[in-house]
Amino acid sequence: MAEYDMHDDPQQLELLRVARIGRAQGLKGEVNVRIFTDDPEWRFEPDSVLYEQDDDGETEYVVERSRTAGDRWIIKFEGVDDRTAAEALNGVELYGEADDPDEMLEADEWYPKDLIGLEARLADGNGLNLPVGQVVGTVVDVIDSPAQSLLKIRLAEPVVTGQNSKGEDVVEKTALVPFVEELVPDIDLEEQYLTLDPPGGLIPGL
Repeated sequence: MAEYDMHDDPQQLELLRVARIGRAQGLKGEVNVRIFTDDPEWRFEPDSVLYEQDDDGETEYVVERSRTAGDRWIIKFEGVDDRTAAEALNGVELYGEADDPDEMLEADEWYPKDLIGLEARLADGNGLNLPVGQVVGTVVDVIDSPAQSLLKIRLAEPVVTGQNSKGEDVVEKTALVPFVEELVPDIDLEEQYLTLDPPGGLIPGL
């Protein structure tokens, strides 16, 4: 690990969250990590550099080795050589350098920040047989979940879905859509929209 001030770098890196360190694994400095990347094999390959951001600058972590155990990733960082040092890292958020945006577009990959603010429209040939291009709302957040990421969409028109015990209307203003190709078939960053093909009942009012 090494500490340095990123503000001294004339070409400041754009960093994106990659993982969060969890509990220690064994006695030799390995840690479990929760991943926030679709490409962990590349992010965690030996000699890869990850960063912790804090008020004083950045702390650099170099991957010594990594492995999987079921659906978990276990990483050994250079300089973290025993369980005590590994336990001290619990909760640390790790960031990596952003990929080249042109290469990501060619590979149909996006970062959460790219999706926030996109208009959500119904896809051509959607299973609800509703008009193509009908505006559903706007993406306001991308939420991590164990199965897949979820798009939080602020509905263009709030929907009354019932009444509570006091007889007051229950109004839904947002919807959560799993970020999978079957439900989000197209993303156009240049035109700032994405398309949805949701099943009935997933989005209030549709």
